[in-house]
Amino acid sequence: MSGGALVTGAAALFLGLDFGTESVRALVVDGRGRVAGSASARYPHGQIVAGRDVAATRFAAPLPRTWALQDPDDWLAAAVEAVVAVGREADLAEVVGIGVDFTSCTVLPTLVDGTPLCRTEWAAHPHAWPKLWKHHGAGAQAHRLTALAAARGEPWLPRYGGVIGLEWFFPKILEVIEGDPEVAAATEVWLEGGDWLVWQLTGAPAWGGDRGSEHLIRSTCQAGYKGLWSRADGFPARAYLDAAHPELGAVAAGRLPGCFLAPGQRAGSLAPAAAERLGVPAGVAVSTAVIDAHAGVPGAGVSEPGTLVMVLGTSGCHMVMAEQEHLIAGVAGVVADGILPGSFGYETGQAAVGDAFEWVRRLCGTPDHATLERAAREVAPGADGLVAVDWFNGCRTPLMDGDLRGALSGLDLHHGPGHLYRAVLEASACGVAWIVDTLRDGGVLVDRFVATGGLPRENALFMEILAAVLGAPVEVPQIDEGPAMGAAVLGAVASGRFIGAQDAIDAMVGARSDVPASLVIEPDLMTRDEVRDLRRRYHDAADRLAPTAGGAEVAAVPRSACAPAPVPDPRPGPSPARGASS
Repeated sequence: MSGGALVTGAAALFLGLDFGTESVRALVVDGRGRVAGSASARYPHGQIVAGRDVAATRFAAPLPRTWALQDPDDWLAAAVEAVVAVGREADLAEVVGIGVDFTSCTVLPTLVDGTPLCRTEWAAHPHAWPKLWKHHGAGAQAHRLTALAAARGEPWLPRYGGVIGLEWFFPKILEVIEGDPEVAAATEVWLEGGDWLVWQLTGAPAWGGDRGSEHLIRSTCQAGYKGLWSRADGFPARAYLDAAHPELGAVAAGRLPGCFLAPGQRAGSLAPAAAERLGVPAGVAVSTAVIDAHAGVPGAGVSEPGTLVMVLGTSGCHMVMAEQEHLIAGVAGVVADGILPGSFGYETGQAAVGDAFEWVRRLCGTPDHATLERAAREVAPGADGLVAVDWFNGCRTPLMDGDLRGALSGLDLHHGPGHLYRAVLEASACGVAWIVDTLRDGGVLVDRFVATGGLPRENALFMEILAAVLGAPVEVPQIDEGPAMGAAVLGAVASGRFIGAQDAIDAMVGARSDVPASLVIEPDLMTRDEVRDLRRRYHDAADRLAPTAGGAEVAAVPRSACAPAPVPDPRPGPSPARGASS
C-alpha cells in the first residue's frame, strides 16, 4: 500500500542491528529515515579460522583451511557494545521497533534453552561451534545431497536451480553428523544465527528469559533460501533426509522446533533481561530476522516487484520480487515471503565482483583502484580485444557451478593494467546482464535497476559500464548503511507504526523520506553496437569454458547479447528516484 501515513508521531525511533562477518552495526533512525545515531563494534575474536591464535588456543588440532567458525558470545557482546554506544547519540527510550539482519547460512547447534553447544562441555570440539556462512567444509555433503535429490526427483530442487549450496543449512548439519556424531547427538536445537539472535532478544532462557524453543521464530528468508524450506511443503520430506543419513531425518523430525514468520513480521517483544543489557525499553517489537544482503532491498527503498536490487561488494547478490513463482534453471532460490511479506523473492548472484577487481589491483601492483580506473578510462570499450570471464570464484547464476574458473583471452604485448582492469569490469557487467536475461526468459519482470553496497559508491567506471551493458539507468541510493537501514525499516514494520512494508519503506527510504535522492547513472558510456560486440565476445569466451553446465546452455547467445532488450516504462507507482538526472 503506497501513500499511507505514519500512525504515530515522528518521535518514534527504530533500531537496526546489522550482523556482518567481522562486526555488528547499530543504526537508529526516525520515521523519515533521518539518522539519530550509528555505531559499530567488532567481534572480539573475529573469525575462527586456520592459522589464527584464537583457533590454536581452542582446539587440539589445526582447523582445515576450508573452515570458518565464530563465537556466539561475540555476537551478543558486540551488539551490547554497539547499542550502548549509539545510545550516546540517540534517545533509546524512544525506540519502538528493532530489526535484525544476519549473515547466512551461519548455523549453530544449541541446547533446548538456547545455550550454544560450544558453551558446554563440548567446547573443545570444533563441530560444536557456529559454522560461519563462508565455512566451506561441507562440499562433499552438498554434492551428495544434490545428487540424491536429483535421483529421487525431489520437487523442491528446481527452486534452487538444481543445486544445493555447500554453505547451506542441511549440508553443514550433515557435516557435523558425519564428522562428530557425539556432538550431533548432544545437539537439541539446530538453527541459523539470525534466528538464534532474535530468540535471545525475545527471551531465550539462555539469556535470562522464559521463551522455550517451541516458541522460537524461524525466518522464512533464511529457511527458504538456505534451508530448502517452503511455506507450502515445509522442509524436505523425511524419506529424502533419511536416505541421506538417518540422523539427518531425525534432526528434521525433532530438532527444528519453532514456527515461521517473514521479515517484518513481529517475532516477539524485547525481553526484560535483553532490554537491561541494551538500554532499550522492554516490550519493544522485534522483527523476524532477515539475511544481511536481503535487508539491502528495503534498505534501498524497494518494495515493489520488478526492481532488481544489486548488492555489490566483494561478491554480488542480486534480488528481485515478483507476484508469481517461476522455477528457473540457474536461479539460486525463489521463496514466498523470502524478502518481504506477500511477494516471491528471487535470489541470484556472482561469486566474485569486488574480489575480482581487487585481484587485478594486487596483480598489477597498483596502489589503489582510482589509479586503475583512470587507466581503464583511457581504454576503448572492449579493452582492445582483451576478454575476461568473471568466474574467478566459480559461477553462481546461471550455471550454479562453484568449480568453474575464470579466464582471460586475447592478450597481447600492448595490453597494460588499464586493459586488464577494464576487461574484468566489463566481464562483471556482462555477468549481471546474463542474470537479467535468465530472469526475464524465465518469466520474471525486471524493469528497474538499483545498485547498493560498497562498490556502487566507490567505483564510478564500473557503474557506468554496468548501466551501458544493461541498456538502462542504474540508481544508486545515497545511504551509507543499506542493510542496517533495511533492518531498521523491518523493525518499524514489526512495530505496527506503519501500514505495512511498502508504507514504511516509502516513508523511511523512499519518496516521502528525508533520505537524499538516488544518484542515477545513465546508459550512455557505450553505443549499442559496442555493447552488442562486447556481450557476444563474452558469451563466446564463456562457451569455450563451459559449453553446458548446471543444465544451462551457454552456447546459445541470449537475446540481449546481440542487442540490449528495451526496458519497459516503469509501472504506475512510487517514482524510481527522486531528483533523477536526465
